[in-house]
Amino acid sequence: MPFSLYFCIMGSKTYRYILVFSLLFISIAEAQDSKRQILKGIVENETTETIMKSVHVLNLNTIVGSITDDKGVFEIEAQVNDTLYFSYLGFKPFKVAVTQDMIKFENPKFKLTVLAFALEEVVLSPYKLTGYLDVDVKNVPLNPAGRYNIQGLPSSGYEAGNRNRSSISKAVGALFNPADFLYNLFGKNPAQMRKLKKMRADDEIKNLLASKFDREVLIQLLGIDRVNLEEILRNCNYSKAFIREANDLQILEAISGCYEEFKILQL
Repeated sequence: MPFSLYFCIMGSKTYRYILVFSLLFISIAEAQDSKRQILKGIVENETTETIMKSVHVLNLNTIVGSITDDKGVFEIEAQVNDTLYFSYLGFKPFKVAVTQDMIKFENPKFKLTVLAFALEEVVLSPYKLTGYLDVDVKNVPLNPAGRYNIQGLPSSGYEAGNRNRSSISKAVGALFNPADFLYNLFGKNPAQMRKLKKMRADDEIKNLLASKFDREVLIQLLGIDRVNLEEILRNCNYSKAFIREANDLQILEAISGCYEEFKILQL
């Protein structure tokens, strides 16, 4: 058989295989989407049984968010076995798997429990100023981290990370070391990192993260623990002050920026 004819036949078979698999993949994806329905529910205070408005409801599987209205009602796209995550300031976060009954029966009720806080004594230590500028300037602690503010966002500012020559060399060298934590986390968990893009595109999730400082929502959405979350930021050369003081939206943006740099360096 002539080589050109053989190549055409094999090429046409390969094309048909690709087409069949593509159509099969699309049909499976559409079938999964068709299973998703609008779940409508009500959120209440477990103690007082009163409705709760402005409660954030997240679908951890699809990375979409919703918020309860003045009647405590929310609507979110979900299917059986999806995980919903409820978050409200001063209440214990609540996570539940979606069941067929929740979708079938209208307005299932979800109850949140109030958190009990034990307030501890806070000691304020003022700066010991002498009144002499030359002396006081040397004693005032300085934050070496470079920060910038975004107009309209009520925050202490964003941080670009350490971008001096030594830190960049260290980061680049680490990225090409298979044993490095950052490489292992980003390289072996691409699914979790792809969630970053979805999280940044959802306004409800962004609004929730902007008001959070406890990292709980980020941990649930990304599927990583607090230790790994902070280790990512340290490997991306963010300061201790930023890791400690930034809100969850700033942390999300920091991880996203670091991940984009990681992908570029892997090309």
